[in-house]
Amino acid sequence: MEDSTVMLQIHHRLEPGCLGPDGVNHVEAFCGLAQKAMQQLSPGICRWQLEPRYDKRLAEMSYFLGAKQLTREQAGKYLQLFGEDIESFEERFHDRLTQLIHQYLARKP
Repeated sequence: MEDSTVMLQIHHRLEPGCLGPDGVNHVEAFCGLAQKAMQQLSPGICRWQLEPRYDKRLAEMSYFLGAKQLTREQAGKYLQLFGEDIESFEERFHDRLTQLIHQYLARKP
């Protein structure tokens, strides 16, 4: 198993409202499910951490190598080492997240 200190950690904070008007009641459960599904997205490059975004002062997306927080530009340089463009990388993430939200909302009573 790879050492997580050298793997890019990506923290994504999801607005409860993305899950509808009662999203605050579902966002924690959704984040747990979505995080498991996201582990299949670029598994050799990064690890995902999805959590609710209750505090709007926190960034939607943050990047870390070990305990060191990276700027988006630094994360982009890291991704370039794997032949990835940060714009395309984030777009794939958001597309997958949107699919997961739609699937979750379709199952919700």
